Amino acid sequence: MLSLKDLTVSFQTRRGSVDAVRGVNLELGRGEILGIVGESGSGKSVTSYALMRILDQGGKITGGAVNYQGVDLHAASENAMRDIRGREISMIFQNPRAALNPIRKVGHQLEDVLRRHAKATRYTAKIEAIRALEAVQIHDAEARYHAYPFELSGGMCQRVVIAIALACDPKLLVADEPTTGLDITTQKAVMDLVSTLIRSRDMSSILITHDLGLAAQYCDRIAVMKDGKIVETGPPDSLFLTPSHPYTRKLVNATPRDGASVRSLLPTDKRTPLAAPKISSKPLLEVRDLTKTFQGKASPVQAVKGIYFKIHEGQCVGLVGESGCGKSTTSSMLVRLADPTSGQILFDGEDLAQTPAQSFARDPRRSDIQMVFQDATDSFNPRHTAKQSIAEPLSRLTSLKKQERAQRVKELADLVGLPHPLLNRFPHQLSGGQKARVGIARAIAVNPKFIVLDEPTAALDVSIQAVVLNLLADLRAKLGITCLFVSHDLHVVRLLCDHVIVMKDGMVVEQGPTKTVMGQPSASYTRQLLSAAPSPPIAANAA
Repeated sequence: MLSLKDLTVSFQTRRGSVDAVRGVNLELGRGEILGIVGESGSGKSVTSYALMRILDQGGKITGGAVNYQGVDLHAASENAMRDIRGREISMIFQNPRAALNPIRKVGHQLEDVLRRHAKATRYTAKIEAIRALEAVQIHDAEARYHAYPFELSGGMCQRVVIAIALACDPKLLVADEPTTGLDITTQKAVMDLVSTLIRSRDMSSILITHDLGLAAQYCDRIAVMKDGKIVETGPPDSLFLTPSHPYTRKLVNATPRDGASVRSLLPTDKRTPLAAPKISSKPLLEVRDLTKTFQGKASPVQAVKGIYFKIHEGQCVGLVGESGCGKSTTSSMLVRLADPTSGQILFDGEDLAQTPAQSFARDPRRSDIQMVFQDATDSFNPRHTAKQSIAEPLSRLTSLKKQERAQRVKELADLVGLPHPLLNRFPHQLSGGQKARVGIARAIAVNPKFIVLDEPTAALDVSIQAVVLNLLADLRAKLGITCLFVSHDLHVVRLLCDHVIVMKDGMVVEQGPTKTVMGQPSASYTRQLLSAAPSPPIAANAA
């Protein structure tokens, strides 16, 4: 169905031409699902954009051919490509909210595609749009037809994007990181849905992802990309169990899995001994009957419903659950960015809930409790350099002089493995892993006793994630920091945390030692989460 021959894509930059894709050769058969995996910057998305002819203004196909069912897409006119896009080849973009128009109802956006490519009339478009929403299993599709994107959850927006992509029954579907940012049960539901629709409609598909477990579970064949080139191709089992290319072995080794340790994710030459953290029998933080209620349009919504748990000094506790279960609301209350409706937050024996969140910024205990936010880019001031971001809590919460702050920033950079020349860069000039290090350095700058880490590795490649997880493990052992690690990646929680709390619908449904909860879960919901977590066929003793 599709053939890429020696495809080369170049971008014009201030420093000259840069080849983002270099001589890629790929073939896709009818009814086949092909996975393309690799780290950020490897050329995965650029390859798909070149196929669709939607490259940025600076990008250009400079060599090779893209042949779709006998049609040379590189040589096709723009009018021909407009007909092919949506009708023959369709795409699911990485960020569903960004792919949808925020000021138009989702039903109207579906109608646009149907009227452009499926020859739907003004009278039939609405009926077909509702059918398309029903096909992706959206409950009460007629009501959702009239909803705006901001009124829908992330998983629901992703289903709308899938409905738009499949509305005109294309023959080829390109899915670019379709589950990034989704919790594991929503991810499984979305991927099961996409896979079922593809198989039932006899379509072909390209799945672009950095999640090796996802690729192994849903793809017939996988291509590994590095630096704009395909370095290895094969079926999932042979590719992951007996990888031949060093880069594939690196990705496989860095993937969290059952039986692995944090150090085993790193290359062999970097697996230094990891010091065991000291865990006290004394609770540092105790939550008692904590509740949080928001005023909804029609009636109050209880986001957190009377939860109890303890976190001991030196302990790393994982907080897991689906989106909307109350994890982030709980985290915001613990770090005093939001006030609870009722209940107690005992920190070193003192009830922090008695101090309003608005005035806690000036409280002496502010420096004891810090947070690493999920989206590193949005949590930084875009006009501040890395040095300024790290120094900000030092200037606000300590009495250090300017020269002392500058020295402390350098010490923190060394502690988190951030090269000093990068301190003068702005957030947009840093990679995801570098921004994660800046966020961690800023959080530990004032020597806190307790840190909340909210999905700090969610959007990182597996190799960068491995480095960040090992950094957190080292810092915990060196500094004795107590952590609450909020995540929907159960494999990561299994590696890093001593204790796990499972939340559902604002309630704690299970908690206990990680080995017990992950190995012998008592709650059916925990078993559901564990069964939904994709895992590639990697040997437990992979080196």
